[in-house]
Amino acid sequence: MACQLNLGGCWKLTTLSGEKNNPINANVPGSVLDTWIKAGIVPDPYYGENEKLITSLFDSDFEYSRTFSVSGDLLSEDCVELVCLGIDTLGEIFINDKSIACVNNMHRFWRFNVKELLKAGENTIRIVLFSPNAYIKKAYSEGPVEYINTGTMAGSNYLRKTHCQFGWDWGPMLPDAGIWRNIYLEGWSIARLGDVYVTQEHAGGKVTLRTRVQAETADLKRFWAEGRTLKAALRIKPPNAAEITTAEIISEVTAAAELCCTIEKPDLWWPNGLGSQTLYNVEVELLDAGSGKPLDCWERRIGLRTMTISNENDQWGREFALTVNGIKIFSMGADYIPEDAVFPRINAERTKKLLENCVKANFNSIRVWGGGYYPDDYFYDICDELGLVVWQDFMFACNIYHLTEDFAANVAEEIRQNMVRIRHHACIGLWCGNNEMEEAWMVWDNVKNHSPALKADYIKLFEALIPEVCKKTDPQAFYWASSPSSGGGFDKPNDPDRGDVHYWEVWHGLKPFSEYRRHFFRYCSEFGFQSLPDLETIQSFVSQSSSAKPEDLNLFSPVMECHQRNPGGNGKILYYLAETYRYPKDFASLVYISQILQMESIQSGVDHWRRHRGRCMGAVYWQLNDCWPVTSWASIDYYGRWKALHYGARRFFAAIRATVFIDETEAAPPGSLAGPLKRTVRVFVHNDSMKAAAGKLKVYLRDSDFTVLAEETLDVKLPALAALEVLVRDYRKLINTVELERSCFVTAEMQNSTAAISKEQVSAETVLFVPPKYFSFKSPEYKTEVSEQNDHFAINVKANTFCRFVRLKIAEEDVIFSDNYFDIVDEDGVRILVSKAELKKSYTAQTLKAALTVFCVGESY
Repeated sequence: MACQLNLGGCWKLTTLSGEKNNPINANVPGSVLDTWIKAGIVPDPYYGENEKLITSLFDSDFEYSRTFSVSGDLLSEDCVELVCLGIDTLGEIFINDKSIACVNNMHRFWRFNVKELLKAGENTIRIVLFSPNAYIKKAYSEGPVEYINTGTMAGSNYLRKTHCQFGWDWGPMLPDAGIWRNIYLEGWSIARLGDVYVTQEHAGGKVTLRTRVQAETADLKRFWAEGRTLKAALRIKPPNAAEITTAEIISEVTAAAELCCTIEKPDLWWPNGLGSQTLYNVEVELLDAGSGKPLDCWERRIGLRTMTISNENDQWGREFALTVNGIKIFSMGADYIPEDAVFPRINAERTKKLLENCVKANFNSIRVWGGGYYPDDYFYDICDELGLVVWQDFMFACNIYHLTEDFAANVAEEIRQNMVRIRHHACIGLWCGNNEMEEAWMVWDNVKNHSPALKADYIKLFEALIPEVCKKTDPQAFYWASSPSSGGGFDKPNDPDRGDVHYWEVWHGLKPFSEYRRHFFRYCSEFGFQSLPDLETIQSFVSQSSSAKPEDLNLFSPVMECHQRNPGGNGKILYYLAETYRYPKDFASLVYISQILQMESIQSGVDHWRRHRGRCMGAVYWQLNDCWPVTSWASIDYYGRWKALHYGARRFFAAIRATVFIDETEAAPPGSLAGPLKRTVRVFVHNDSMKAAAGKLKVYLRDSDFTVLAEETLDVKLPALAALEVLVRDYRKLINTVELERSCFVTAEMQNSTAAISKEQVSAETVLFVPPKYFSFKSPEYKTEVSEQNDHFAINVKANTFCRFVRLKIAEEDVIFSDNYFDIVDEDGVRILVSKAELKKSYTAQTLKAALTVFCVGESY
């Protein structure tokens, strides 16, 4: 079996130019910036405008170095390789002062045979990292591409490094460097596993696993001369069942052998909300057939499932539907970016919490965006366990790529390596070539003006080279050339009737939220709306004391604009605020209203597309998370705090629910002061679970004093995986004055009768007849009661008037409530739970009540 010598731990880091040229201790895996921050050499890059002081520091070169001791046992192996799982990015590696290789791709690993350079006892290793800034500056000045993506540094397209490290319209310009993943020496003898690929055949209620095994030898001539043969053993370990074992002799070392086994009663893997996430252990062991000595072992977890994208023609065009085990799934989720601009801060615990928060919000999908990086193995392990289907972009985004011979070979190996690393995961839904580059060549003026040769390079890379690698490496998987796309070939890549769409007219185009209802996209993989993060997050970058300077808490202050990377973004927030809400009374209220706007915007799109399930089969919003504290499109901010949008997602991604909206097709009646009196209400019920359900739908027309003006109850049956319109009601006879229009609202409550009757299981949605700025909100008086119940507290909130988007907060706590940003629509109020495990302090019911604050739209101005 292979033996390893870990080279991680304490290294020396030297800056090779500039003032910081004394070696300092640096941890590996790690990065230059992370090391500088911990050593106090640079200030916090996220505070104030400090980022501007740091970007140019990466004009320098750097050197990592250390000594290590090699044993005679390691040197006795047939091969000893240096394995670098991640070097960021441009570097030259020296062993005992002899150059062994140059590297140029952050996204791939490197293996070098170094046995002849090693000696028993003490050895040295140095890795010189060259300036990413200098490289891209030179490449841009000499290369054929003039395009610079919004918010990024010129020339980043020439370097295989995380694009958003050079800035984005939500991220800082911190082009770090370092040894960012594990590095070690690995010794092995005779033979090892070169490739193991498991495919599945589902038929007749059984699953046949075909495992292709390929070995490689340390010395092929000696292997044959010694008359050796190899044996591979396959072991399948089902959950709660006997182990299945099969074996086959590998007679030709260079050829692949296939080991097969059939699972008679498979427990299938399903996305979140549709079934279990059962995982089977698969182990392949390579042995010397003569002696029986184990030589190598490959062990992974797989889920038994089929997964593809259905592209069938239908009456609307051509569908784009995730299909799991033959069932077409409505994809619900968000787009994932790196969790930190300082990569060493990303870890399994942090990622697990983020992904668990996706499941808490009823996600079944997540898109790994192409301007970031290929996440660590634990990311995909967690997605397997949680049932999150991964749309996996390759790391190309919003750029033009000049396809030289060296670039093509480099990215082909990058893609092959990462596919081999993660292709076995149950969660992998599809491979996607790039983010927005096909569309860019068609409609972005600053891309279209480039040469036909560069446009041809796009086709060569994303519709020839990469799909060929995919076909060889993971032939059972679905490949999609770009997002958005209708299928490639520059054929209307953002076509609403085919493929996936990125829709940005709401936000960038300043269209109203109702604009979503004009479009029936087959699958919307990007749409978004910005909001400010919580005030506590803002204070982390505007003040290092307990309170911020008043002049900094201004949407257009230098600090706030530094932490807003979308040009004109803060102005867009104010534009939509002016269209919808009254001007907030203070900065804290502005933060709150911005989050309400974001939640309402995204819900408008999701609700509409879910109403048209079958035609529309995916709503994946931009974006899930942040890489630093910033005003952005994220629903969870840098510190893990849920914005209003994430609470909204928990509701609007729920499998069983009702949606309601005001039909906007009516003409404006004479004399209306607030525009058309739109009083026709339409109600849909939704069931995105695998089982039929039944329930009661209650629809109320109330005024702000909770007086019921009209009500009705319907018994509804919800087929599995369906959406139905169940009620259309015209309230013109009841809402016949401007005063009533401005004081009345409709609530649709859905109770799933298959569940136990409890307030938490009611889906409730409210609509107003006028924009909230015209609604006559009254100043509320709250009555809160807190009770302690085993592992949680129950909070009962009541009010004397209709309260829109009630927000609960507990001072000095970052908790996730069972619901938040909810409506109080009747005298009964709302019951909210908070787990004791969420709380940093110990509380009694009384002390928790004292720390609780309640706020709503009616108090924001």
